[in-house]
Amino acid sequence: MTVFIDVEVVYALSDNQVLKKLKVPAGATVVQAIQLSGIVNQFPDIDLSRNSLGIFSQFVQGNTILQPRDRIEIYRPLIIDPKEARRHRAKSRKIAS
Repeated sequence: MTVFIDVEVVYALSDNQVLKKLKVPAGATVVQAIQLSGIVNQFPDIDLSRNSLGIFSQFVQGNTILQPRDRIEIYRPLIIDPKEARRHRAKSRKIAS
């Protein structure tokens, strides 16, 4: 008899956020749950070899075994380095003063 656990898979764009609740077999990995969720078909820009993954904001590897009620997060690549963005904002404020 197969035991199933409840998990969630989330992915967010600037204008669209998706949360999929699903049951996966106990012992399933992060990547297996993502594949079972069908979210990769919905968002073809997701590349599991490139996108970082997490569970409740903690980075994990794709082969991490899931626990009941885990929330799997698929992170998008950064558009700009956060340090560079801060420099740009500080420079803009200096010019506006």
